[in-house]
Amino acid sequence: MNTIATSKEEILQTSRKLIQQQGWSAVSIRSVAAACGVSVGCIYNYFDSKAALVGATVESIWCEIFRRPTDAAVFQNVQACVTWMYARMAYGCEQYPGFFTLHSLGFMQEEKSDGRRRMQQTWQHILTELCGVLHRDRSIRPDAFTEQFTAEKFADVLFSLMLSALMRQDYDASAVLEIVRRTLY
Repeated sequence: MNTIATSKEEILQTSRKLIQQQGWSAVSIRSVAAACGVSVGCIYNYFDSKAALVGATVESIWCEIFRRPTDAAVFQNVQACVTWMYARMAYGCEQYPGFFTLHSLGFMQEEKSDGRRRMQQTWQHILTELCGVLHRDRSIRPDAFTEQFTAEKFADVLFSLMLSALMRQDYDASAVLEIVRRTLY
């Protein structure tokens, strides 16, 4: 048994590995403690329940999947951003098979409100970034947006297409990129 207390990040990293190797059902306080080589009490020092552990793990997976790229230019051009987002969704599907569908469907249930809240926070962050990119992209033609068709409304459309792609597990961005090209440039 590991006599040195594990960190919260180590616990989350171990939880992510368990999910990758064995699926969601593998994550429990006991299994994570065993995989970390610590006592169950050590896990409870960081998470007061299995639900808290799973919720934090979900959040850490979203953060891993959509970790900010080292190339800041991705957030200056809508086409580069969409390409990056679809590539990250493909990465997430490869690393965590079924994560997007299990998470989005499973966490919409009432008893999983913390997981739903974390998912919605992540989605809001992605939507906010999309809006930011639409406002920063200097290549967008000046008349692309109007009072009725705003950058925010177009970001909603792009985000809806992204969610649809997640559910269908179709990470080919070519049609979305064509819509962006024809609509904005």
